[in-house]
Amino acid sequence: MTENKIELSDWIGNQEKRTEIIHQQSLDGFAAFMDQETPASPYVPSGGHWMYFLPTDKQSNLARDGHSYKGGFLPPVDLPRRMWAGGRLTFNRPIKAGDVIEKVSTVKSIVEKNGRTGRLVFVTVEHELKGENGRYIMEEHDIVYRDDPQVNAPKKNPEKASTDYDWHQTIVPDPVMLFRYSALTFNGHRIHYDREYVTGVEGYPGLIVHGPLIGTYLMQLASDHMEGKSLKNFEFRNFNPIFDIAPFKICGKKIDDSLCSVWAMGPEGELAVSATAQF
Repeated sequence: MTENKIELSDWIGNQEKRTEIIHQQSLDGFAAFMDQETPASPYVPSGGHWMYFLPTDKQSNLARDGHSYKGGFLPPVDLPRRMWAGGRLTFNRPIKAGDVIEKVSTVKSIVEKNGRTGRLVFVTVEHELKGENGRYIMEEHDIVYRDDPQVNAPKKNPEKASTDYDWHQTIVPDPVMLFRYSALTFNGHRIHYDREYVTGVEGYPGLIVHGPLIGTYLMQLASDHMEGKSLKNFEFRNFNPIFDIAPFKICGKKIDDSLCSVWAMGPEGELAVSATAQF
């Protein structure tokens, strides 16, 4: 066990709480973003909860990537790049505009690994959204931290996505789309809007489509094809990033009357995100 790992483990159990009144403005903004009519329904759609409880870090407290400096709520991982690795969500009851909700966030685990490109640190954070009548959503959010790209790092052959789908939709990402989603979620991460930074510093070929945005598209695709049932559980894992330089597909296949598999397929047929949705 390294000294650094011992220090990081001190953050396990770290917790923060915030209370917020759910407002209609973000719902209207989200509907406009999804090319839907406004004013929107007062009920928060699947994935829409990510527009609330937004970070309010001071400008002087932002690191080079546009996120807040680590070492406050999140552990001080000494790796510069971070990505949304996946998550698990349980929807207990719908959220509606006007609801007063408390969000309790807890650092649940910190795991260090050595990968193909070097050292990785995975941090899992639990988010519970609850009100006076009980729980709305329970979520586990996986974050992965990694080093800057190595010039001579071996290239991987990504896993191919299945082409055996019942439904699919093509998404055409562009900088305006990514900026508007960043604005809705007050996300300052430069990989989503600063092309010079994401290509020159972090070594990616284009702006990166937000992990929760792809998750939201997949939840919507599943809900649209499961006969009006309410989404109860959603679990997703990000395998490869999606960039704004080419269209990508979201795909789905029904498993039974209450379960389906959904995934995102990159422009070269690579598996980008894999998920299951239970209704």
